[in-house]
Amino acid sequence: MSESGAEAAPAAAKELLALNPAQESEFRKKVQEVKKKKSGKANRLTPGVIYVSHLPRNLVEPQLKSYFGQFGKILRLRLSRSKKTGNSKGYAFIEFDCDEVAKIVAETMNNYLMGERLIKCQVFPPEKVHEKLFVGSERGFKKPTYPAVTRYNKKHTEEEIAKMTGKLLRKESRLRKRIAAYGIEYEFPGFAAQVPKKKSSSDAGNVSSCTDDSTPVCTPSFLERRKSTAAENDADDEIIIKMPAVDKEEDSEEEEEEEEEEEEGSDEEEEEGSEEDSEEETE
Repeated sequence: MSESGAEAAPAAAKELLALNPAQESEFRKKVQEVKKKKSGKANRLTPGVIYVSHLPRNLVEPQLKSYFGQFGKILRLRLSRSKKTGNSKGYAFIEFDCDEVAKIVAETMNNYLMGERLIKCQVFPPEKVHEKLFVGSERGFKKPTYPAVTRYNKKHTEEEIAKMTGKLLRKESRLRKRIAAYGIEYEFPGFAAQVPKKKSSSDAGNVSSCTDDSTPVCTPSFLERRKSTAAENDADDEIIIKMPAVDKEEDSEEEEEEEEEEEEGSDEEEEEGSEEDSEEETE
């Protein structure tokens, strides 16, 4: 009996009693709620968020998770990306399951050289963490299939071009009316000057089926003008040297005179040779 009484005494000492016996039931409920809160806080860790900047462009979500996952469990990760191109902007937010782990990561990775860049890492205060900061971070990123660049630079159809021109012309006409309403006399070409004029029915007959250029009318006067321009171009390109005409009679006379002179020269040489032979014989 003494042992059972000794065990019951410390158990009775641990029990909490209300000062007012009428409020004993309410007091017990409050005690149980406080015990539950304490047990929950002991098991639950406070998450911590870090802000990482100056990241290399080739580091995306899988690489960041595998690298920073060495320090502890990552709950959420959000890499900021461009809406137009889908490329990384170079900074991210990472949430760890424990704030102590987040502090260790910030101290270790700050000014860490990665990919020829010094990474900047710091703990993000809990009061600055927006409730929508990690919205959509669980979904995998999909690159835009129709970015703005291709949308604006695509080839428009004739219907789209006609719709755009009509819209611009209507907007310009409203602007002209607004300027005239203020009493301002100002004329400018605008979009109306850039719109190609429609071809009339008379010009339709002069259009070639092979090309878009209009075919000229082949009248005699047009052909004469074309021949004269072609002759002028030929005259300009070629250099013609005109030699004086020589008569055939003069050529024959000159040839006869040359033959006579040659014969006379040969006769004189023979005479000189005969005179030299006679002188040698007399001696």
